[in-house]
Amino acid sequence: MKFSKSPRINKALYDMGLYSFEDIIFHLPRKYDNLEPTREFGLRDKERVVFFGRVTRPPVNSRFSRAQVTRFSFTTKAGNTFAVEAWNRPYLVKMLDSESVYTLVANYDYYKNKLNMINLTKGEPPAGDYLRPVYTLPRAITNYQFSHLVEKAFDGKEEALESDIPAPLQEKYRLLNKEKALHLVHRPFSAKDIYEGLRVLKYEECLLFSLKTQIIRSQNKELIKNEKQFIDRPKLKTFIRSLPYKLTEDQISSVAEIVKDMDQRSLMYRLLQGDVGTGKTLVAALAFYGNFLRNDQGALMAPTDALARQHFRTLRELFKDTPVRLALLLGATPKKERFQINMGLINHKIDVVVGTHALFSDDVTFSSLGLAVIDEQHRFGVNQRLLLASKGEHADLLLMSATPIPRTLALTLYGDLDVSTLTQFPFSQRKIMTKVVSNSDSLIHKTIKQAINSQQRVYVVAPVIDVSSTGLVSVEELFKYYEKLYPGLVSLLHGQMSIDDKNYALGEFISGKTPIIVSTSVIEVGIDVKEASTMVIYAPTSFGLASLHQLRGRIGRDGKEATCLLVYDGEDEDEISKLNVLVESNDGFFIAEEDLRRRGPGELSGLRQSGITNFEFVNLIDDFKMFEYARNDAKTILECPFEPSYRRIIARAKREIAQAKFTNV
Repeated sequence: MKFSKSPRINKALYDMGLYSFEDIIFHLPRKYDNLEPTREFGLRDKERVVFFGRVTRPPVNSRFSRAQVTRFSFTTKAGNTFAVEAWNRPYLVKMLDSESVYTLVANYDYYKNKLNMINLTKGEPPAGDYLRPVYTLPRAITNYQFSHLVEKAFDGKEEALESDIPAPLQEKYRLLNKEKALHLVHRPFSAKDIYEGLRVLKYEECLLFSLKTQIIRSQNKELIKNEKQFIDRPKLKTFIRSLPYKLTEDQISSVAEIVKDMDQRSLMYRLLQGDVGTGKTLVAALAFYGNFLRNDQGALMAPTDALARQHFRTLRELFKDTPVRLALLLGATPKKERFQINMGLINHKIDVVVGTHALFSDDVTFSSLGLAVIDEQHRFGVNQRLLLASKGEHADLLLMSATPIPRTLALTLYGDLDVSTLTQFPFSQRKIMTKVVSNSDSLIHKTIKQAINSQQRVYVVAPVIDVSSTGLVSVEELFKYYEKLYPGLVSLLHGQMSIDDKNYALGEFISGKTPIIVSTSVIEVGIDVKEASTMVIYAPTSFGLASLHQLRGRIGRDGKEATCLLVYDGEDEDEISKLNVLVESNDGFFIAEEDLRRRGPGELSGLRQSGITNFEFVNLIDDFKMFEYARNDAKTILECPFEPSYRRIIARAKREIAQAKFTNV
């Protein structure tokens, strides 16, 4: 379908995954700009202002360090003139004229009596119509263009947009019809319009989610294990006492919960969540040992080669004085070795196999798979998770996640799972100092040099691999820049490199031959270098808070002080506030909660990137009460499955489960 006469706009929409009018309608604003004009007296420092007026001194570009600044004068309709600065927007010189009226959004600098421009658009809104939707869009499409596409989509769609919410519940909560709700979200005249529109979309999503979790939990209870041996508790306790370190109280209780589940006739479906460094892998290892004691095999699946290798090394060290036989199976495992591993699994000559997607292969067959553990579980789809567990005769399933969320929220999100949570650290809380710095701040290279002189390691992180339309700094650019400053001391690492090149780069970094590694977020999981004490993250606002916390978890792993520098030159108050969450806290649960709180309605990619779920409309913190209502309503619906008004939403829930669209299993 062609939405526009512009091939560039059509391509950008397709790249966003928008192929129909409905897709466009359901791409909701991530926030709203309030363009109500600001008073022009008594302004406070850094106050956000909105003025209508004209450009009275033409814009002029000048260079400042590595950036460009455009300066011009702006006279408001009330006759007050302000000096305006706009960073890295040289195109304004050709775009602005002195005849047009503009709407200027800026931050006021009290001490220099100037405005730092945030946004500038031609024209002014009609009186009383000040709310403007702001969408997540590529550079090829402006908000103005997308708003027109939304209007076109409402006019061009073939069918009415109907809700699946049963009529009795629509009446109970006084919900608008779905099409009216979507209209209000895209074109509100007040905050109440936004609230009422989103309430419909959020409740429908909460209700459908609750139905699916309850249906899946009911299905899981129907699966019964074959007759199995019980775990030998005394032998498991003896192994735990032989470990060179003491378990935390959280680890002890989590192991007890898991072992109890494994001894039940019904299958285990449990989530083990905990912050970076709380010892989830050790808990999984003890589950594997218990599984070994009942004469079953285990499989641990990780999303990347690096993480799989790290888990394999950890298990090999833990089980070195036991009869547990291990194997590592990766996509790059040579054919001959792969055959030997497969035969070892078939003949039960291997007790635990660690691997990646290679474990999904049809030729991977187990003699007696009793426990499947999936790390970073959000990186796998429901089909993949169930496929691994299905390689055994009803194997227990343990999912692990390093994206911690509050327990009450976890019980709502993972209603089909039992949840174990690790909050305590085995040794001590990590001492990571985090600071937001500008690109020109001398602290960056001062910290790096100190780390190198102390035989420590340094991570430099970029958001993208190469220069793209996003305008974000790339790993290739940073590698050239750092290699020039520190010749011979820098390695490069990103996801498009070959496995051999990745391993070589990591080897050089770990050994200290190249104490600096410039990388993408591929280091977020699976890299465990005790000497790493410094991390410099460029364009940090392109990452979610949970991802930044995960990245930061790569340093300070030896318990010593570490430094994380977030390089940001912008003036967006929301983004600065977001980064300050990391400055002020190392608590993964608090950070995850803040991350969820800041995810705006309709931010389609946000929660998916954070790895928690794929909600499109719901803010998991602000809308928690709605979840509770929806959960109770879902119970009522499932108690009366033949009620005519309930059939439609039950059918949709079952259909989506069957189509594996539901990812929280």
